[in-house]
Amino acid sequence: MGNKDCSDYRGRSNFYINDINFIAASYGLKEWSNPSYWNMYKYAMCVEAIPEFSFNLANIIKSVFGKNKKALALDLDNTLWGGAVGDGGVDGIQIGQETGVSQSYYEFQSYIKSLKSLGIILTVCSKNDHENAIAGLNHPEGALKPDDFIIIKANWENKDRNIIEIANELNILPDSVVFVDDNPAERAIVAAQVNGVSTPVMDSVENYITTLDRNGYFEVTNFSEDDLKRNEMYKTNAERASQQASFADYNEYLLSLDMTAVIDDFLPVYLQRITQLSNKSNQFNVTTKRYTPTEMEEVFASNDYIRLYGKLVDKFGDNGVVSVVIDKKDDTVLNMELWLMSCRVLKRDMEFAMLDRLVERCREQGITTIKGYYFPTAKNNMVKDLYGRFGFDKISEDEHGNTIWQLDVAGYENKCHVIKVEDNSSIQP
Repeated sequence: MGNKDCSDYRGRSNFYINDINFIAASYGLKEWSNPSYWNMYKYAMCVEAIPEFSFNLANIIKSVFGKNKKALALDLDNTLWGGAVGDGGVDGIQIGQETGVSQSYYEFQSYIKSLKSLGIILTVCSKNDHENAIAGLNHPEGALKPDDFIIIKANWENKDRNIIEIANELNILPDSVVFVDDNPAERAIVAAQVNGVSTPVMDSVENYITTLDRNGYFEVTNFSEDDLKRNEMYKTNAERASQQASFADYNEYLLSLDMTAVIDDFLPVYLQRITQLSNKSNQFNVTTKRYTPTEMEEVFASNDYIRLYGKLVDKFGDNGVVSVVIDKKDDTVLNMELWLMSCRVLKRDMEFAMLDRLVERCREQGITTIKGYYFPTAKNNMVKDLYGRFGFDKISEDEHGNTIWQLDVAGYENKCHVIKVEDNSSIQP
């Protein structure tokens, strides 16, 4: 950066700071610097500190490309409070301002609550009676309350099973979860049985905050309105699931949700969220093509694409921007570069609403054929046959499972009948 002050970069997009001053102070200023390395190689640090610097830089890059963790699965006894609530009751647990230990637990709860405000999903995974768990979370000196958690698994099942159930209920992959537990045996079992779950070593309550923070699980480089509302969105998803159980006919259930979608060309206000989705969505994503903010801005400015975002609202609330389609035009053929959808709106027919609108745009612009591409990954098997469900014909498949599909626009008939679809004109300025 030379002699420029950081304020020179204020307001610039796609600019991220790796705070070397903080890293150096944490590492130890005396140990961080080695004048001989600076004089010989212009290293800003000693060789031994390079991994620390690289780790923090990697966390920023990981965040830019949407590789952050999404959820915490938290133990209770000796993790969120001191002692066992089932043994000593609520009065016997340590939380609050009375002692140094109880204050450490309070500060840790406060830190966890701050992560919730960044859109991190909070869940409980504890071997406990449910009633005792709720009583502990209602402790008057605690910072966290039962309503702060989307799912509370307080039972006597194995914790690896509970974490798999938590991931399934949230429609996320287990590798999006960080499991926080003071018990090394429980951490070892979960790490062995649930592929991809992070299990940091929680050795002493005084170090809990530092352990989670320094691991960089939740590094923030982009923050959207949808992130702010994520916990509320997952809560309303639980309400939807509860209502679904009362309907014998699934189509009647979908109609009862009174869904309205805005599906239209990208708007500048949603570009950040659209870019974020392109980098975070792994399961319902046929190509898993990634876009940097600059690349997404170039797509937005180009006339070579048909672009669609989908925003879904129902009687329970606003799900935010949940689907993105980016397709490149080649004369009368449209080639799908990206088709993704957030897993929190699975089985709501949103993908059919997106396709209906896409075909409509194709007809408006003289496109006669849509070509779809599926590139298999370890995580996107759920959309292996998506184009087949759409009515596309498979025209090729290679030895790696990559497939190409084709749809004749002229013969297409709309498939979504449970969502009212609007365009950008319906959005209030």
